[in-house]
Amino acid sequence: MRLEGKAAVVTGAARGLGRAYALRLARLGADVAVVDIDLNAAAEFGESLTAPSVMDEIIALGRRSVGLQADLGRRDAAHEAIARAHQAFGRIDVLVNNAGGAITPVEGSAASVAPEEDIQRMLDVNLMSAIHCCQAVAPIMKAQGGGVIVNISTMAAATVVGRGLLAPYGMAKAAVAQYTRYLAAELGPDSIRANCISPGPIQTSRVVAQAAARGIARPDDARRIPLRRLGTTEDCANVLEFLATDLSSYVTGQCISVCGGSVLSPS
Repeated sequence: MRLEGKAAVVTGAARGLGRAYALRLARLGADVAVVDIDLNAAAEFGESLTAPSVMDEIIALGRRSVGLQADLGRRDAAHEAIARAHQAFGRIDVLVNNAGGAITPVEGSAASVAPEEDIQRMLDVNLMSAIHCCQAVAPIMKAQGGGVIVNISTMAAATVVGRGLLAPYGMAKAAVAQYTRYLAAELGPDSIRANCISPGPIQTSRVVAQAAARGIARPDDARRIPLRRLGTTEDCANVLEFLATDLSSYVTGQCISVCGGSVLSPS
């Protein structure tokens, strides 16, 4: 219960990795605000919940929870969501910027041909959503004497996926990682740590449903990973536990790859 008495905000938390992050923080003792553009997102890919909603799952663990539906690519919506979470709990100790993903078409995602609208969409969903939430939470964390920000990047930000596809996604997430380093340098004196998780091929409900069509995280891909398996949401939640608690009290400005060895170059 390293986070007992603390409060967290997890974006993109209605399913997949975000849900795993939210539940792990709750198991560590935190009250958790679940923020998503669709609070019923788990149903889209048939993800089974243990309660009617992720908020109910958190409450069943003995913690408080609120669900906030918001398009975080819009600055006003992001700031309102953070303000409502702060109002609900009276503090925000941990912010996990998980909202985003490679949601534009794979075809036409190469660097030389990616449409402007797809590039802008990837920047809004992956980069600007994180920036908006970080800028909204920074004054709160400063006023309370500290906090933890964990942004989510991707393996595609550190290497190039097959055939040079998903370029807009990789570029946006690379910017997230660099933005995190700037945050760490700026906010360190205020006892606010900022770090990044960079997942590799993780078997979320959405990835499993789209693996064949998008050519990512297919079962055969495990043979090319040094640990010979695809990742799970709990693999990433384990790293979040490290970054969100005092286990990493002297760690900031870092991007930790959770990829089974898919990326073996210095970050």
